[in-house]
Amino acid sequence: MVQTENTAIVLRHADYRDNDRMVTLLSPSRGRIDAIIRSCRKPKSHNLNAGELFALGDYMLIEKGGHATVTSVHLIETFYPLRTDYDRLTCGIYLLNLAEAVIEPEQEQRELFMLLVHTLSRLTFSDQAWQPLLAGFLLHFSACQGFKPRLNHCVFCSRPVSAEEPVFFDEEAGGVLCAACRRDRRQVALTGAQLRWMRDALQSGTASWINTGTAEAPFPLLRHYVEQRLGRKIRSASQLPSDG
Repeated sequence: MVQTENTAIVLRHADYRDNDRMVTLLSPSRGRIDAIIRSCRKPKSHNLNAGELFALGDYMLIEKGGHATVTSVHLIETFYPLRTDYDRLTCGIYLLNLAEAVIEPEQEQRELFMLLVHTLSRLTFSDQAWQPLLAGFLLHFSACQGFKPRLNHCVFCSRPVSAEEPVFFDEEAGGVLCAACRRDRRQVALTGAQLRWMRDALQSGTASWINTGTAEAPFPLLRHYVEQRLGRKIRSASQLPSDG
């Protein structure tokens, strides 16, 4: 039997027996942790909020025989205001589902963890439009998972591509292409503003997401690109606000 303390955030939960709850945690140092929280659904439980989606805290675990049990939790943040705004709540759940789609047990995910917490904080405590927030998340998500899109050179002829010329995006090839190399209508046109936004977002980090107009952030394109690379659709994407 081993006792460990893990900073983590709840990505998924499922009720178990009368008062218990199974949770999937994202830990920056250990990746995915599946654990049970005993009696957390009792009204007077000290861990009442520790098994809720978005709960961020220091989770004390007892691990034995491949099973983990949460014994205590020091909560850091619950992102509670998300629950009062349905559109932002669905965006937050989409972020959790994306993270869950790529994490594995005992696989370090520090960059993803920080990206998720930062984006949830902006989504919860700012009035920034959700589209550029999610678009920025998807860009950096693709980078930290190893499939960052190529945005500076044509993916076919390798010629430098300018934001002032007609530019297209190829999901399967993983980046932009020039007009001369376009062969398929599924290769989506990008505006110069969208290309500049993506380049700036990757270069300057999260600072460029703040107070960005929604027209410059190509969220639908990046959503389709990430899901194509993951080889699966994120089910909660269908619940996102209709103007996405």
